[in-house]
Amino acid sequence: MSESLPECSPPDGVTPATVADRLARLRRCLDPVGPLADVAVLLPRTGRSFDILQPEDLDGLIDAVEHDPEQNLPYWAELWPSGIALADALLEAPELVRGRRVLELGCGLGVTAIAALLAGAELTVTDYAPESLLLCRHNTLANAGVEPAALQINWRQPPEELFAAAGESFPVVLAADVLYESRDVQPLLALLGRLVATGGMLLLAEPGRPVAGRFIEHAAARGWAAEPPLGVWDGPWPDPRDEGTRVAVHRMRRTHRLTPGGE
Repeated sequence: MSESLPECSPPDGVTPATVADRLARLRRCLDPVGPLADVAVLLPRTGRSFDILQPEDLDGLIDAVEHDPEQNLPYWAELWPSGIALADALLEAPELVRGRRVLELGCGLGVTAIAALLAGAELTVTDYAPESLLLCRHNTLANAGVEPAALQINWRQPPEELFAAAGESFPVVLAADVLYESRDVQPLLALLGRLVATGGMLLLAEPGRPVAGRFIEHAAARGWAAEPPLGVWDGPWPDPRDEGTRVAVHRMRRTHRLTPGGE
């Protein structure tokens, strides 16, 4: 899949007149992913609905990475409540990202990215899976009429090109459901210390995992200030198995106060 990415990169100056052709080309680039389904995703509070292209054979995708030593499971292929909640939050408060350079860590199928672009963000998305980036680009173009810039990275082992893309760092970083294990806390804090501008903001959506609480505690010790959260979302979600899931959208500000060796 990664070899097909360059030829699928968006041409300069994509205009509305070329969107249909661009979508068709991206769809052809997605042929190796296998069968795809069109899924309607409703944002619970704003009532906006997105048409999302999603792989049908999730079990096959999992089998394909069974022996991956990095354990990069295809989480990107599912519609997670956290991404939906963060998208809803951005459309409720578009001023948080409007006109700003914004980075999303782990774009998945592009639900949050669509909302960020509709809200007026100058967006760069990242994911470790090239399939995710292609689907995100297709879904953002189909729903928002524009594609974000895209970088294939593993944020646990970030390449220098990510920091080159950051330039003077990003005023806003988005992250939905990126914290699964305790081993994620320190790498994510170190990464955000380089990516988020001083005075910049992290918007973190998470469904109440204990590791997210530990991340927030460690971030506070490193000079991040917790601001009033954007709220808690309790659905409804596209997958009935997510019934009962409650997602908090945290807002954290990187302050000037940093502990020695913390960043």
